[in-house]
Amino acid sequence: MSAMIKQPTNSGTGDRAIANEVQEAVGEKKPMTIYRVITNEYFLYCVSTVTFLLVWQVIGQSDMFKGALASPVQVVLRFDRMLTDTLAGLTLWGHIWASTSRVLIGFALASAFAIPIGLFMALNPYVDAIIKPVFDIFKPMPPIAWVSIAILWFGIGEPSKIFIIVIGTFVPCLLNAYTGIRLIEPELYDVVKVLGGNRRDEIIQVSFPASFPAIFAGLQISLSNAWTCVLAAELVASRSGLGFIIVQGMKMSDTSLVIGGMVIIAIVAWTTSLLVIILEKLVCPWKRKLEGF
Repeated sequence: MSAMIKQPTNSGTGDRAIANEVQEAVGEKKPMTIYRVITNEYFLYCVSTVTFLLVWQVIGQSDMFKGALASPVQVVLRFDRMLTDTLAGLTLWGHIWASTSRVLIGFALASAFAIPIGLFMALNPYVDAIIKPVFDIFKPMPPIAWVSIAILWFGIGEPSKIFIIVIGTFVPCLLNAYTGIRLIEPELYDVVKVLGGNRRDEIIQVSFPASFPAIFAGLQISLSNAWTCVLAAELVASRSGLGFIIVQGMKMSDTSLVIGGMVIIAIVAWTTSLLVIILEKLVCPWKRKLEGF
């Protein structure tokens, strides 16, 4: 074999574990060249971001959209004022926390119920036969369609917004937990049986660990849906939150407020998704990352 394989040791951080083997990574120091700099992924990230902001700034300063597109500088200055000024009695941080708290509560409630139900459906054919037909009826319904009935049931307060978020995040969590179990290779269960394990060992040693990547993928999708749902709820009826900021900007024809609200939502949603990624790394340290993806 061309690759050198040795026994696992705790001496270096340059070794990569594969199953019960360790593959030694040999670092080759290459000279710094212009080509290496301009093809570096982080350099390309910076170029892409700066180019986008410059194009946005030029178009915003031009008369192409007749003043209906605020430039990045105008957006930053507008939200710098909101850090101290108030809108409906709240600063920018207050509105960010209002939306974030709604997302976290609805997301936590949905995942706490959807993941166990999905696992039980995949592991027990009787539970699957009872729940799946009803679930398949509600699955195609878009979460936004529940806005009106949520207001009729719960009014325009916090329960209606959280209810819409729960509806929007429930389906991806359940589907991914269900699919994560169903796609496990049967040979893995055979290994447990050969070693003398029972059904309980199959579930604990195989089903749960093997389904974790799919479950976390569902959590990522659900979290994205949660921000879409909270925005829809706040656009309809709210006195706080980032959706409320966008509505007020539209009413006042303040494009810097509208676009700024959209940018803040993207930043906060990206930050919360990082928390799920960090949690996945803690729960699934064995998950291999494919290079180049």
